[in-house]
Amino acid sequence: MTDRPITVLFMPESAYGPTNQCIGIGKVLLDRGHRVVFAAEASWQGKLAPMGFVEDLVDLAPPADAGDEDAAGEQDAGQFWKDFIRDTAPEFRKPTVDQLSTFMAPTWQALIDGAMFCEPQLKEIIERVRPDVIVEDNVVCFPALVTADAPFVRIVSCNPLEVPGADIPPAYSGLPSDDRSEWASFRAEYDRTHRPMWETYNAWVLAQGAPALPELEFIHASEVANLYVYPAEADYTSRRSLDESWHRMDSSVRETDGDYELPSAVRDRPEGSALVYLSLGSLGGADVDLMRRLIDVLGRTPHRYIVSMGPQAAELVLAGNMVGSEFLPQTKVIPQVDLVITHGGNNTTTEALHFGKPMILLPLFWDQYDNAQRIDELGFGVRLSTYAFTEEEMAAALDRLLSDADLRARLDRMGAEIRARDGVRRGADVIESVGRAHAEGA
Repeated sequence: MTDRPITVLFMPESAYGPTNQCIGIGKVLLDRGHRVVFAAEASWQGKLAPMGFVEDLVDLAPPADAGDEDAAGEQDAGQFWKDFIRDTAPEFRKPTVDQLSTFMAPTWQALIDGAMFCEPQLKEIIERVRPDVIVEDNVVCFPALVTADAPFVRIVSCNPLEVPGADIPPAYSGLPSDDRSEWASFRAEYDRTHRPMWETYNAWVLAQGAPALPELEFIHASEVANLYVYPAEADYTSRRSLDESWHRMDSSVRETDGDYELPSAVRDRPEGSALVYLSLGSLGGADVDLMRRLIDVLGRTPHRYIVSMGPQAAELVLAGNMVGSEFLPQTKVIPQVDLVITHGGNNTTTEALHFGKPMILLPLFWDQYDNAQRIDELGFGVRLSTYAFTEEEMAAALDRLLSDADLRARLDRMGAEIRARDGVRRGADVIESVGRAHAEGA
């Protein structure tokens, strides 16, 4: 194959997890001399170019009018998440089956509306960029990406249950793998709440010239190559086989985070005091009441904490055994701690396994329940009720995980093996191979 540079176009979902995932792979491709373009959502303007990427961004909704733009300019960067949590947090207290109609379906519809709105923009970007390979890390189909004159690679950066199978739990349910008693009822409710929306969207996708969507799924698999992010040790491979187009990235840890030096307040700890990282992501971190309760409960334990405070940082007061800030370089923090308390987002979950750390999981929505259940049932961590856990349950989970020397040793070994498999470069290799094959055949 020729070694000339190729052009890679990334289209990530407008959320930190998928975008950071694409940044990690994109940086590897950039370092290999390739041209990497991001068709990310417009709010990422100015954040990707400093890393060396080309920004060719899209709007997922009509721009605000002049008055709204003036008002938006007065808001801080976290205002969207503050408003979202204010309106949505009550939904996260419901069982997953009840969230299907009140949270999941409206969220799918919002994502669909964005895809439909930006379709003409994406076609123009593809015409300008003329990519050798298109990479989508999203949960809905953008027809322009699959009808372009370039191969399409899909990344699944959520829990791998998004690739369905008869012998694995239904995605978004948080149901156990070894108890099928509620699988059928959850799938039936998903069908009831989502089928009309899926039928309408599938008709629109077909009208754009793209293939029909798989049954009750909102995105195609690629015929050429698909990537998903989950360590083999936690995967469902014994229950669901995938064809040769699927490639597992056991982890995808970006190398763009800055260094993090432990502050003396948590570095110099009394004997028997562990160091714990607390992060509920942007959405969980914006739930002030939840964060305040965690700070209160954890503040009475003997351990020390590094807290990713999130977009409502100004509303939080950390306990005396804690340090933190609104944003932290997570991939540089996790290797230095003994345990991770997380919402169960796929990035944090797989990064914790990458560095061999046990977890306490407090899921809120989407695939976080699936990750929390999977880590709990495999014994790599403890799933707690996010809003109903007791102080005694939190203390017991901390004590159990931190005192289990065999588990810690097992996770240390596992982390070393996951890091050796170098998932981020495996993903870059697959994308590069697909792009080079197209470039040579052009």
